[in-house]
Amino acid sequence: MLDRQKILNRFLTYVKIDTESDPNSNTTPSTEKQWTLAKLIAEELMAIGLKEVSIDENAYVMGTLPSNVEHDVPTIGFISHFDTSPDFTAANVSPQIIENYDGKDIILNKDQNIILSPDYFEDLLHYKGQTLITTDGTTLLGADDKAGVCEIVSAMEYLVQHPEIKHGTIKVGFTPDEEIGRGAHKFDVEKFGAEWAYTMDGSQIGELEYENFNAASAEVTIHGKIVHPGYAKGKMVNSMYYAQKFIDRLPKGETPEQTEGYEGFYHLHTVEGKVEKTVLKYIIRDHDMALFEARKTTMQQLVEAFDRKHDNVTFDVEIKDQYFNMKEKVLPVMHCIDIAEAAMKSLKITPLIKPIRGGTDGSQLSYMGLPCPNIFAGGHNFHGRYEYVPLESILSATEVICKIVELTQKRYA
Repeated sequence: MLDRQKILNRFLTYVKIDTESDPNSNTTPSTEKQWTLAKLIAEELMAIGLKEVSIDENAYVMGTLPSNVEHDVPTIGFISHFDTSPDFTAANVSPQIIENYDGKDIILNKDQNIILSPDYFEDLLHYKGQTLITTDGTTLLGADDKAGVCEIVSAMEYLVQHPEIKHGTIKVGFTPDEEIGRGAHKFDVEKFGAEWAYTMDGSQIGELEYENFNAASAEVTIHGKIVHPGYAKGKMVNSMYYAQKFIDRLPKGETPEQTEGYEGFYHLHTVEGKVEKTVLKYIIRDHDMALFEARKTTMQQLVEAFDRKHDNVTFDVEIKDQYFNMKEKVLPVMHCIDIAEAAMKSLKITPLIKPIRGGTDGSQLSYMGLPCPNIFAGGHNFHGRYEYVPLESILSATEVICKIVELTQKRYA
């Protein structure tokens, strides 16, 4: 049986370490403070008895649990990231423990009247009677993805302590900077040496994902003309007004807040504007590659049409691919999904197989030669003050890891 209190304490230790990443940094890791947790993870892996533990010059941590059977079993891996999102502060995280949750409102911060309510976050009601770990309302929690880190480390510790559970060689990896899209950029797939792996980075218990968005960024720049307002008649061209016209021309129903499932979108996430120059930053997403390419074409053609139409203002756009749907790379090794699904069912967990409406390190790793579907880590409401994770979900994810390695061995016995 898993040591519930030890795993809880491990998770609380992790989330109290500020590992916020920085998209404006050119270093890896993007923030020096990520090293603190990276080094702690490496120390823990050595302490629990893993072999070949390493931490490279970019803070990527790896370790090996050697096989304890004589027959050949594919080497598999488990991966998570230890940075947290720059969308919301991770400084001075002060987690709260709500035991035997009663299904009612949770007061995160009485002074600021910050309440985590099932009236708004309905998923809370799935966890009545369980132990919830929440924020204090002033920071994010960091369950994305320190829950995943905790689950992998805890599973490896359990397997070391229970050699009666037979398994092949298991690799574990921990990355910086996933939250800014760089988690896999310097991951050494050859050194890792697994035939396939799983990222422990999903949300709700039971999630099992091997499809994700194709993704691109689009930066639209509008150039106007700045003139003193007192002499602006017929001369000033306010780029912000033209930016508004452009925004209104994209399909209004194709935004994140109005789509679901496999539906793609255009998402305007940043506007930086002055009279002379306005920059609109979009992300473009679609699961279907043909529709994804069509969306990029639509954006390009719309910019060109605006540029032709207006003589006194110029429009240009830079579109960059970010990552692609991992499904193409996972389909040839679908047995890795079958094993994970069987592991969950054996533990009385209902698998929730659905597409990721976002990205994951697993997507990039899959295209780097390491097929890498995604498994739940248990957290909810990531990247903000309402983030929480049930302790029972962390324990269940830890058990799923142990069961996957056991079933993989049995499949090849």
